[in-house]
This record gives sequence, structure tokens and C-alpha cells, in this order.
Amino acid sequence: MTERMDLTRLRSLIESFLVDLCQRYGHQDLPAWCERLHLPPPPPKEGHTKHQRLTASLQACPDEHLEHVAEAILDSGPPAWQRIPLQDVLWMGRAYMEIPGRTRRELAKEFDLSDHLSYPDRFLALLGRVWDLGEDEFNVWGPHLGPLSSDIQRHVIRFPGDWSTEYLFEQLGAFEAPHPRFGYFLEGLASPAALPDEQAQRRFVELANRHLQPVGAQLCQDGEEDGYPLFHLVQLSRGTARRPRNLIFATLGKPDIRFTSALDNDIEIAERSDQVLIYDRPVGKDGLLWRHLLAWWQESRSITDLEEANRSLFSRMQASLPRESEGQRNLFWLYHNIYKDHLSDVPALLPEIWVHWDPKTVRERGMRALQNLRMDFLMLLSGNRRVVLEVDGIQHYTRNSGAEPDSAKYATTMAGDRDLKFRGYEVFRFGHDELRNRDRARPVVTEFFRALLDRAPDSSF
Repeated sequence: MTERMDLTRLRSLIESFLVDLCQRYGHQDLPAWCERLHLPPPPPKEGHTKHQRLTASLQACPDEHLEHVAEAILDSGPPAWQRIPLQDVLWMGRAYMEIPGRTRRELAKEFDLSDHLSYPDRFLALLGRVWDLGEDEFNVWGPHLGPLSSDIQRHVIRFPGDWSTEYLFEQLGAFEAPHPRFGYFLEGLASPAALPDEQAQRRFVELANRHLQPVGAQLCQDGEEDGYPLFHLVQLSRGTARRPRNLIFATLGKPDIRFTSALDNDIEIAERSDQVLIYDRPVGKDGLLWRHLLAWWQESRSITDLEEANRSLFSRMQASLPRESEGQRNLFWLYHNIYKDHLSDVPALLPEIWVHWDPKTVRERGMRALQNLRMDFLMLLSGNRRVVLEVDGIQHYTRNSGAEPDSAKYATTMAGDRDLKFRGYEVFRFGHDELRNRDRARPVVTEFFRALLDRAPDSSF
């Protein structure tokens, strides 16, 4: 689920942080702070108070940049009373899973903390990252334990029988917390940062999933960290628990693939490698965003200039699109044009993606041939969602250059779609005619991606 980010609330919280800055720093420090927070430069000191200067800087900041300002504030390490409200506004504007209060409480009743209390410092650090433990950030002698933190030290860590897990959750505010925060807490409890013991991690995940699955959620493994599994909360009915290993896309012909290590699933393009792009980096919980793809492109091609990297990657991907498919080319161009001001924060639209691969042709393989080997577009969204987009021309359901309908060809296409859906893909098809004219296609494409990404092109990212 995703809600529209509350920009009014976000702006108010940022202003509150800036008021606090005025009390701690002098006029000479404000330009550096504005730069650090990605705010416009403040007006000159002459005739202005510190508060007026920072207020003017914030007023000059457009809504679409507020999220980046908030992230910069969080990176500065603010105290919990500033950090938590900012996080809640940001997280509510992103994809999250709803975990009802009853599910949370029933999970807590069954949750034995023994594994986590084997690593008390890590456990307390996790609680401090997620919840407000009442720590005093202004003690001149350094941070000291606030009331809740010291109570947890005594009644949970030193004398573990004093508090039940349910009572601990009650004191943390976990039962009433916003859905994204509780989901983040669950991911933290399953993480190696809190629990560097794979068997203990899996015991917790098994327990949590027994309660999460009836409400359509689950903790799924998605990569590794320091040799330990990483788990992320995903929607049970959508996506797949598997993480992509090799993305072969923007191909100018059928790739000549061979395994360099079959055990590790390492592949290489034996010939004509310049005609194929392979993204082989881990795909995280946010999916594959344009900025991730761009970073890979810059490093693999040694391109330091960001604008040049954007242009060259777009051009290379566009070059793979069939010249005879105006609809495909329009869909690709319109997506990047619609989201041009926020491209780094939206999923990459990968063209000419190989979903299956077989060294033999369909004719050579016969009845056992995989259908729909190459798809027009693929997007990897948060929650392990894999979205395939197809632009169907007349050749998809006719024969003899469109002269006669071909029900067998259409049936084969639909069978391939069913197979993809059973494998966890979402498949969407466009008719070529609705995309043939770019101006008429714009509202169609805009509305589709608005619904798919749960955000409008002009909304804050």
C-alpha cells in the first residue's frame, strides 16, 4: 500500500528542525547547513535574523525536493523526537504492508526473546533505531539512558523474566505504531545486525510468517549481508521470493550465452558482447531504480559526467527497440519524458529483456519450447514485484502478414502469459494502435504508470 506523502506535514517538520538549528549555530554556519541539507542558499545576514534566513531558504525549496531535504536531516543524526516523525511521514508515502494490531499482539505473545537477548547490545541498538527510548541527547557528559531504555536494560536484558514480550511491545508503542514502522521493526528483528545467527534468524522468520501470512504478508529472503541472509517484508500475493541474478536486456540480437561457473550461475556473452547489456548487481527491496542502473552504467563504462551517462544509457537502451514498432518506441520515450524530473527515483524500464533463454530455436526444440523468450519491457518494483509490459502488433494474432487471424498464435501467447504469472510476474499488454501516436498515447501511458507505481508524475518523490 502507498499513500500520497503529506508535504504540508513534512515541510512543518523540516521547519521545526531549522528552528532548532538557529538555537545551536551562528549566522556564519547557516550557508553550510543549507548546502548539507540540499536547501537553497539563505539570503545575506544583513537585516535578517537566523530564523528569517532559514525560513526564506525553506520557502524557496520546491515540494518535489522536500523528501531529499528530509533524508539529509535524517543523515545528520537528529534525536528520536525529531527523527521518528520525519521517518513516519516519509515511510507513509512509500510502499508498505499493513499489519493489523491483532496480528502484532498475537505475534508478540508467541515471540520468545531468548535468541535476541543472546546479543543484548545489538538488540538494544535495534530498539533505539526504531523507537523513542527517551535518551537525552543534550547531556553534556554524553548520551545517557532515558527512562524506557534503562527499564528495558533492567527488566528485559538483566532480568528477562520481568517483562513479557507483549508488555515490551506495549511500552515501545509497537501495537499502535504506523504500519511502515512496525514493518521496519520486523525486518530489523530478522536482520544479522540484531541477530548474527542464521538458524536464529530463520526461527524468528518462521514464527513471524505464521502470523503474517494470513494477512497477506511475509518476510522473504532477499540477498545477503556479511554471509547472513537478509529478509524483507513483502506482499504474499504478489511478486516472488527469488532475487534476480542476471538481467539481460537491450539486446540487439539473440545473445550467445555460456556459463563460466554453472555452480554459481555466472554467465558471460561469448560473442558480440557489445550487443547485449547484463546487469549483474543485487536488486534490493526498492527494486531496480533508474539511479541504480545509472550507477552501474557509469562504473562499468567509466563515465564521470552524470548528464553524459544519462544520455548515453538512454540512447543505448532506445537503440535496442525494433524500428518497426512505433508503439514500443513511444512507450519507452513517454515513460522517460513523463518522469524526467524524478527519473532517479522511479523504476528502470528495461527494454528487450530475456525472461527465458534456450540455445535452440523454437523450431528445434519443438513441443518443449519455452514461449515468449524475450519480452518488450521489464520493471522490477519494490516488494519483489516483476512487471512485464508487452506492446502487441497485428503479428501477435494473425498470419500471412496480417491477412488472416491466427488463433493458435494467440493461444500460444496467452499460454506464455499464464506461465509467467504462475512464476510471480505481472503481465500487462498494450495494443500497438493505442500507442502508435505519441500525443494520443500520452494520457494512456500516464494513467497506466500512475496506477502501477501508485504515484502521479507530478507528485513528490
